[in-house]
Amino acid sequence: QVQLVESGGGSVQAGGSLRLSCAASGRTFSLYGMGWFRQAPGKEREFVAGITWNGGSTRYADSVKGRFTISRDNAKNTVYLQMNSLRPEDTAVYYCARRLVSSISTRFQEYEYWGQGTQVTVSS
Repeated sequence: QVQLVESGGGSVQAGGSLRLSCAASGRTFSLYGMGWFRQAPGKEREFVAGITWNGGSTRYADSVKGRFTISRDNAKNTVYLQMNSLRPEDTAVYYCARRLVSSISTRFQEYEYWGQGTQVTVSS
């Protein structure tokens, strides 16, 4: 059974930074594409960033491009989301997710496994 555990969320003022981590169980972490999504109250879950199996390609939502960076360390079975220049509109529960294939997808329906989420709150 695959388990994903996020950490690193918290409260920060606008302009600040946070680094989210997602630790995955299982030996085959390095084979699969990973993504970060977020969901604010009353809103749909939205794609934030994705990364291919080897980190060779990444993709970002327009709203976070240039501020957020996704990366992965396959030796540690961990994917990261570095979030800089945070804004109040970034406030949401952030989820990491794993696909069954090596590529990136922006559609949450194409991710098989999900973490429990970590809250990020940005105050103005």
